[in-house]
Amino acid sequence: QVQLVESGGGLVQPGDSLRLSCVASGGTLSLYTMGWFRQAPGKEREFVAAVGRSGGYSTVYADSVKGRFTISRDNAKNTVFLQMNSLKPEDAAVYSCAASWVVLMSSSRNPNEYPYWGQGTQVTVSS
Repeated sequence: QVQLVESGGGLVQPGDSLRLSCVASGGTLSLYTMGWFRQAPGKEREFVAAVGRSGGYSTVYADSVKGRFTISRDNAKNTVFLQMNSLKPEDAAVYSCAASWVVLMSSSRNPNEYPYWGQGTQVTVSS
């Protein structure tokens, strides 16, 4: 069973960048489609981005982050990244990475498809 640990969160100002990391242990990252989700206080968990497990590592993004965030993976290091640029106050949330067996990227937006989750890392965007 894979375990996931996120890092890289923090307090930044609007317009700044952050790079989140998610390290997997207890399993082989290359077997999983990996996703990032976020949850702000009082709001439901929201899909952010996902990267496929094969075939060129297709990516999908939420419309709210498209063009600003980039998801990537380094299977040799068992790590998934989320590069976040041009951060906005509405991006503030706890960001969690998750691992899924799904192959179709159309399913990767659904949190119910992810059996494995990290604890999350806090991102605060404030001036």
